[in-house]
Amino acid sequence: MQTIVIAGGGAGGLELATRLGDSLGKSGRARIVLIDRSPTHFWKPLLHTVASGKRDPQMHEVEYSAQAAEHGFQFVCGEVLGVDRASRKIAVGPYRSDDGAEVLPARSLPYDKLVLAFGAVTNFFNIAGAAEHSLTLDSVWQAEQFRKRFLASCMQASSRRTAGATEGAVVNIVIVGGGATGVELAAELSHTVRTLAQYNVHTLDPGRDVRVSIIERSELLLPHLNPRLAKRAARYLGSLGVAVCTGTTVARVDADAVLDTDGIRHASDITLWAAGVEGPAVCTTLGLPVNRLKQIVVNAGLQSPEDADVFAIGDCSSYVCPEKGAAVPPRAQVAHQQAMYLADVLARKPDEEVPDFQYRDYGSLVSLGPFAAVGSLLGSSSGREMLVGGVTARLLYSLMYQKHVMALHGFIRMAAQTVVHWLRGKVSPPVKLH
Repeated sequence: MQTIVIAGGGAGGLELATRLGDSLGKSGRARIVLIDRSPTHFWKPLLHTVASGKRDPQMHEVEYSAQAAEHGFQFVCGEVLGVDRASRKIAVGPYRSDDGAEVLPARSLPYDKLVLAFGAVTNFFNIAGAAEHSLTLDSVWQAEQFRKRFLASCMQASSRRTAGATEGAVVNIVIVGGGATGVELAAELSHTVRTLAQYNVHTLDPGRDVRVSIIERSELLLPHLNPRLAKRAARYLGSLGVAVCTGTTVARVDADAVLDTDGIRHASDITLWAAGVEGPAVCTTLGLPVNRLKQIVVNAGLQSPEDADVFAIGDCSSYVCPEKGAAVPPRAQVAHQQAMYLADVLARKPDEEVPDFQYRDYGSLVSLGPFAAVGSLLGSSSGREMLVGGVTARLLYSLMYQKHVMALHGFIRMAAQTVVHWLRGKVSPPVKLH
């Protein structure tokens, strides 16, 4: 019985493990193994809601062990340290508890087929001080770290203002990167600070004492969207009090400020870097071709040209679409489509013909807080773009997450969880207050 190892339990990796477990694992046709450094899964596109305090991650996390038991695959907790392709073994580091104690030792796992689904990490583009003085949103832990620092900064500034001090009585948040993550976080923060004031967590004036700024190198926010939508999003953020600085390049990040190439100093109590992603460092240690962003290059079968038994999907991979001549973007819908493609390919018999992977862009949706969203929908056949906003866009945005949950648990469980979360929202504060 062949062993298929999936390294990384993100959106693509976990959906693939679930599909293969149902089709091959339960029937005993293959051994499916999922490896991830964390014991739980959280859908990465919603990390900005954790950072703003809107969403409690524990209510939306998926226990890998529980998912594995229900869907016929095995779960191994630990960080992938390297791959020996000659002997077909993958090295997994020890799993440690929160206090640093070793729970599980380092291990070496054999494989017949290997799927790399590491995801991506923040790309600081070698900007001086960016890695040292910026927070990121690559994991739930980092999102929680941002939320706690933001809450503490508001409370400390409120205390100073109550005491009559003017120094340090204002909170400055600078978000570097005007893509989806930066825009969505800025919009959520503007609502969070108002909600915290309503619950008397702080006494700051949300419009005057908490300043959220976005610095974007391009001339427009959301460069991947239609310019009309980008301008609409900028206007909406402006109505929320968010300062939008487009056409601005960061030169250096200090502990208390962000300096741009024009010499302008943007005061910052907290700097959040959301300006781009790259493949994790382990991608460069495998002896496989990578692009300039450290992403593993794959062919039309999502295989590495150097090793037909190694596949890569999601943000850690680079697949150039032959029709457009450009690499597919690092989006959740790409990881989902690649997972569904590999689930079908790996379940086929060895002598069956394998089709090429074809990416279909169905459009993009960006949240602008709890009451607004913008986006575009693309027809699968005509390719025509339809711009959406308001309630329609907000509803479609929420359905993206429900689609992911349904891929993991099925429709009935997804519907039940949706009702539970809706009811919980009616009896709990809209944001975490501590």
